[in-house]
Amino acid sequence: MPSAAESHPPLRVALLGCGVVGTQVARLLTEQADDLASRVGAPLELVGIAVRDSSAPRDAAVDRSLLTEDAAGLVERADIVVEVMGGTEPARSLLLRAIEAGAAVVTANKALLAEDGPTLYKAADAAGVDIYFEAAVAGAIPIVRPVRESLAGDRVRRVLGIVNGTTNYVLDQMASTGRDLDEAVREAQDLGYAEADPTADVEGYDAAAKAAILASLAFHTRVSLDDVAREGILAVTADDVAWAAQTGHVIKLLAIAERRDGDATGAEAGVSVRVHPALVPTSHPLANVRGSFNAVFVEAESAGELMFYGRGAGGAPTASAVLGDVVSAARHRVLGGKGPQESTYAELPILPASAAVTRYQVRLDVEDRPGVLAQVAHALAEHGVSIEAVRQPTARGGADVAEPGVAELLITTHAAPESALSATVAAVAELEPVRTITSVLRVEGA
Repeated sequence: MPSAAESHPPLRVALLGCGVVGTQVARLLTEQADDLASRVGAPLELVGIAVRDSSAPRDAAVDRSLLTEDAAGLVERADIVVEVMGGTEPARSLLLRAIEAGAAVVTANKALLAEDGPTLYKAADAAGVDIYFEAAVAGAIPIVRPVRESLAGDRVRRVLGIVNGTTNYVLDQMASTGRDLDEAVREAQDLGYAEADPTADVEGYDAAAKAAILASLAFHTRVSLDDVAREGILAVTADDVAWAAQTGHVIKLLAIAERRDGDATGAEAGVSVRVHPALVPTSHPLANVRGSFNAVFVEAESAGELMFYGRGAGGAPTASAVLGDVVSAARHRVLGGKGPQESTYAELPILPASAAVTRYQVRLDVEDRPGVLAQVAHALAEHGVSIEAVRQPTARGGADVAEPGVAELLITTHAAPESALSATVAAVAELEPVRTITSVLRVEGA
């Protein structure tokens, strides 16, 4: 008796893009063809790979006879279109064309989804086809499906994640070797963890796009890239990293999405989404995420605390997530049914960055004389910010304080609205005995 896979016509798969990830997708589709056919119930036939230049050198795993520069024509003769080309255009137009032609879509394009995901979701819904994007957020880590499906019966309160492997590697190297930021970035580039232009990583754009996607899924509310408050790691110094270690923290670039309820103080209910460097206590699971690995920490009302950890980038890991989506979409083609649609029923307001509640650790140089700390404490109290701890170190990181008559204070605050904390820092900077504010870092995960 023929198997189900043998009796069902092949499903045609079109691949848009043949870079690091696309090459691995093509390889896995070929090498694992028999297994994939058994899992799907039909053979998966790679019918073409759209590239900009079909004459460019390619990995031996790529069948050059499949290469085409006619991407538009390719998507119209496919049952499933896999997009790993990146960028917003022509990716958006090609995916919309594929959907209109009745193809299911699998994409790893975080920038496109964060900028204009609703257009794609609406088109897929109208056409009755699937759109999957597991690989768009954290490479091989299965986080989209758990948030979108496994936790659909729960209420997610908070998502806290390290979702950019490049910045995690850079900050980890600064902590473990004492390198400054520029040196660590250059090493990341040499090892292939960072692009020649690392702007999207070190300035937080990549993490912000992923934060927008996660927040949209977790809170059933449309969150765009423009809704995410973003701050990269360019201001983080070796001195900051050294002080973090001395106070029991590590510095991580975090993507944070929170659902906030209104309260008696007048705080507005809504969703807060932000990306910034933060001090994470060494006792927190995210503190031990090293190198280029990613991790996402989810807090839900019933499930409690969950953590998803693994390789957040790389050709083979990302291709693994892409193939998982391809199998899901292909099964629906064979067996019927459809994957989950966009869920935006909550329509929660997006809160401004100033509404976020967090803690600060502030380092400042002040005149070394009696009464200075009292003035600083008074400035904090005037803005409704209370002090959790004050340290007056005798050394700056690992070096002695050179200037006589100057003391360094390290102040950690209790949780307060971002607006109050930023206003407090501005007020402290204006105090007569304060020479300079050396560093301001948020504290998360405590």
